Amino acid sequence: ECEVHTVAADLATREGRTRVIEALRQQGPVDYLVNNAGFSTLGGFADLDIDAQQAMVDVHITATMALTRAAVPFMRERGGGAIINVSSLASFGPVPMAAVYCASKGFLNLFSESLARELAGDGIRVQSLCPGYTRSEFHDREEMSAFDRDAIPAQEWAEAADVVRASLDALENGPVVVVPG
Repeated sequence: ECEVHTVAADLATREGRTRVIEALRQQGPVDYLVNNAGFSTLGGFADLDIDAQQAMVDVHITATMALTRAAVPFMRERGGGAIINVSSLASFGPVPMAAVYCASKGFLNLFSESLARELAGDGIRVQSLCPGYTRSEFHDREEMSAFDRDAIPAQEWAEAADVVRASLDALENGPVVVVPG
């Protein structure tokens, strides 16, 4: 049996993060935390709105840190848990027109690896999930309108359910940084 609580909040804002943290406190304990919120823009760094770039950092990095920090005490109290930080295949190298996206996802990999070592004695598993192209609404945002899905060969695309399955399979005994497929 699994109980899931959802909270609608803008994780790019302090108010949104606070709202989710308060929900964690009121509805805890937390066994699994999946930091899956994320977005990208497409364009040269110097040409894109700096506020959108900062919002990406706030969602990918600041929210992940804040929510993880709020969940860990619950997990310690229960003697274990799991944290999955959704990173990206793009975290492993530079991708022109997506500089902040790549850099912020790279942070998640190192954060996850460090945290996994810190929390191993508490029975808390940490994973940085690094999917490639995944069929989802990720590319539907206006900021991604220049992205041509058809330019990516069909075999390069994964189904979301397959990415989830790979993550959960690797969570028990796999590496911290997981590249599905």
